[in-house]
Amino acid sequence: MSAAGWAAVAAQVVLVVGGAPLLTGLMRQVRAVLEGRAGAGITQPWRDARKLLRKEPITAEGSGPAFRVAPLLLVTTAVVIAALVPLASTATPLSGSADLLVVVGLLALGTVSLALAGLDTGTAFGGMGASREMTVAALVEPTILLSVLALSVSTGSTNLARIVAGRIHDPAGVASPSSLLAVVALAVVVLAEAGRLPVDNPATHLELTMVHEAMVLEYAGPDLALVELGAQMRLTVLLGIVASLAAPWGTATGTGLLAVALGLVLFAAKVAVLGGALAAAEVFWAKVRLFRVPELLAGSFLLALLAVAASYFLSGE
Repeated sequence: MSAAGWAAVAAQVVLVVGGAPLLTGLMRQVRAVLEGRAGAGITQPWRDARKLLRKEPITAEGSGPAFRVAPLLLVTTAVVIAALVPLASTATPLSGSADLLVVVGLLALGTVSLALAGLDTGTAFGGMGASREMTVAALVEPTILLSVLALSVSTGSTNLARIVAGRIHDPAGVASPSSLLAVVALAVVVLAEAGRLPVDNPATHLELTMVHEAMVLEYAGPDLALVELGAQMRLTVLLGIVASLAAPWGTATGTGLLAVALGLVLFAAKVAVLGGALAAAEVFWAKVRLFRVPELLAGSFLLALLAVAASYFLSGE
């Protein structure tokens, strides 16, 4: 299992790192077509990254280590999550470490690092964005925990690899009421965690509405390229987790090269479909007012809580 398992881990990471900008480009292209525009093409995010990497790195005056370390930490946490979670295979050497608390902790670490970077610049926009981001994060993290906890009742473990493997062998459980409630709640908080509509608009720089963009306004050059890559990878990983939990079929449960290759292809297809559907929905969605975001996330928390209650009720515990 060792060589094949590590190959599967490496393939997952390479696919996420290389495919995350393409997913962003695909989503932008879908929106452009639906809005009657030509669009810049699916590979435009990679061209933007190449342009930024050629520029001179600039550090905001008065900023400290938090500002300089945040981009690298954001990308690193996304890479570690991509290696841990069962995107293409549930039988990798790192599957035993893919615990729910570890994944949520890594997501929170990336969020906090970027919020600290926004505060470190000492600008009004940076502090405003950091405050908004931490408010959203405080509402998102409990919902993620409860959603996956509801799905873990049938397997008796909070390990994501075991949950996905158990759902593969229990098709009826995937369509159960508790499972559907948990997936819907998880989908809502993924929009908030990834900074998508209706919670945040990644295409705006309007100071009254932006959250993520307000924290990264002071970045330029290679640092901005890392920040954008980290955000794209987080979106890809989050959509991959939703896809693995909502439609786990195709994910390899062994270390066979053919099974892992098929799992990688299906993972890419599932994430592309989810990304395209999300982009299409965003064309018809409007961003909600900032003060209405807690109400939206509270609704997703309630769904997750109902999912947990239904899971324990159906399991007879």
